[in-house]
Amino acid sequence: MSIENKDKNNEKLFFDGDLSLIKDKIVSIIGYGNQGRAQAYALRSNGINVIIGNIKDESWNRAIKDGYKVYSIEEASSKADIILLLVPDEVAPKVFYEKIEPKIKEKDHIVLDFASGYNITYGFIKPLPNSDVIMVAPRMIGEGMLNLFKEGKGYPVLLGVEKDISGKAWDYALAIAKGIGAFLPGGVGVKSSFEEETLLDLFSEHVIGPMTLFGIKTAYEILTKEYGVSPEATLLELYASGEWIEIYKVICEMGLFEQLVVHSRTSQYGQLTRGQEIITEEMKNMMRKAIQKILDGSFAKEWFLEQESNYPIFNRLWKNIRECDLAKDEDKLYKALRRR
Repeated sequence: MSIENKDKNNEKLFFDGDLSLIKDKIVSIIGYGNQGRAQAYALRSNGINVIIGNIKDESWNRAIKDGYKVYSIEEASSKADIILLLVPDEVAPKVFYEKIEPKIKEKDHIVLDFASGYNITYGFIKPLPNSDVIMVAPRMIGEGMLNLFKEGKGYPVLLGVEKDISGKAWDYALAIAKGIGAFLPGGVGVKSSFEEETLLDLFSEHVIGPMTLFGIKTAYEILTKEYGVSPEATLLELYASGEWIEIYKVICEMGLFEQLVVHSRTSQYGQLTRGQEIITEEMKNMMRKAIQKILDGSFAKEWFLEQESNYPIFNRLWKNIRECDLAKDEDKLYKALRRR
C-alpha cells in the first residue's frame, strides 16, 4: 500500500461541483443503510434521478416508504449510469462480483463511487476497464449528514480518483460531493486518495478509538477498584454526563488547543502538563506499529480470515466486554437514568 496522489493537480480543497454533469444520469445507490439513506435524500433534493438497489429487508421497505423506486441490486446496477456502492466494506466484494459486475460489464461507461478506500486499496474489488473509479468519502455519520443537509449545512468529504477513463472522473467526484450536500456552508472537499483514506480511517479505528474506549475503561477500573470512587460518579465524570460531547463541539469550532480557553486555568494547566507525560515513546511506537500493519496489509488479511472463520475472535471480544464491571455498572446507571 502506497500513499500517493495519482492526480497532479495541486488544488487541495474544493468548495463546489457541477451538478449538471449528473442531472441526466441515473444514480443507483446500492445499500439503503445510514449512508445510503442520507446520500439518497440529498441527491434527490438536488434534482438527481436516484434509484435504490437493496435486498428485500427492512431497508428495502424503508426506501419504498421514503418514496424511492427500489430494485434488486442486479436491476438497479443494470439501469445505472453512476453507482454509489454504500454497503459495508466486508460484504461489498461479494455484492460487487455476484450482483453488480455481471450487469455492468457490457456498458460503454460506468462511474463507480466508493465511500471508503478499503476494498480498492487492498484489491478485494478490481473494477472493470469500462469504469471511472472515484471516492467520495464523507467524514460524517449518515444521520449527521442528513441533519446537517436539512439545516443547510455542509461537512467534509475526502475525494479520490483511482481510474479516470472518461477524463471527467474528478468532475464526477465533485458533482456527487455537491449533490450529497458536502459543499453547503461549512463543508469542504479535500483531495485525497483511496490509500490515504484507508490509512486515516483505519488509524482512527485502531488507535484513536481504542485509546478513548480502553483509556476510559482503565481509568474506571483504577478509580473504582483502587481508590474507592463510586461507579456512578466515575461513569458520569468520564463520559456519561455528555460533557465531552459539548467539548468536542467546541473543538470543531475553535480548534484542538484553542478550545482550552473555555476551561478553567487549573484545567488548562493540568491538560498541558500531563498530556506530555502521557504521550510516551512507547505510545508513539504503538501508533507506528498500527500504521505499519495497515500499510503492509496485515490487518486486512487478519480481518479477512476472521470473517472467513465466522467471527470467533470478534464474538468472544464482544462477550468479554459486555461482562466487564464497567458494562455492568453502566447498565445499572443507565437504567436508573431511564436511558435503557
